[in-house]
Amino acid sequence: MQLTSSRLFLRPVEPTDVQRLFAIYGDPDTNMFNPAGPFPDVAFAEEVITRWLAHWQSFPFGNWAICLREQPDEVIGFGGLSVREFAGKPVNNLGYRLAKEAWGKGFATEFARRVVAYGFDECQLPVIDAAVRQDHIASQQVLEKAGLRCYGQVHDVPGAPASLVYELRAQTWRDQGTPK
Repeated sequence: MQLTSSRLFLRPVEPTDVQRLFAIYGDPDTNMFNPAGPFPDVAFAEEVITRWLAHWQSFPFGNWAICLREQPDEVIGFGGLSVREFAGKPVNNLGYRLAKEAWGKGFATEFARRVVAYGFDECQLPVIDAAVRQDHIASQQVLEKAGLRCYGQVHDVPGAPASLVYELRAQTWRDQGTPK
């Protein structure tokens, strides 16, 4: 399932994305708010790609390679919707990570808004959730610009402080219209 927005081209991840996945997720800077830290090696990135590909086999959504529309072969990040568990409750989790060179350009907000619209319009999801570290203000702002609101906390990484949990319900999204 390929998606586009005004500046982005999203395509499902492929096995050939493993080096770029490791370059982004293995970078300590892109993990400054991730208590689990960067990916340790390419083999770990291969395991993640395998899980992401399996997710696409079970659901009409998953993780995309995030590219610029003008440069569809250049991956600037990864993100998507995945079924996860927060405090024993299954959720449709919105997540993303962009390469440092893509930071500060509004790509994360554009991505989040496009994926939220896909989740509600195409997949008919009833709710979309996201977890974010309490000190990661930029990601909190992205989620809020995409319409999600903080409703609590979850201990999602053993031994780390709780994350803030955000959600957006389909009906609320429809009532409010697409965030500007």
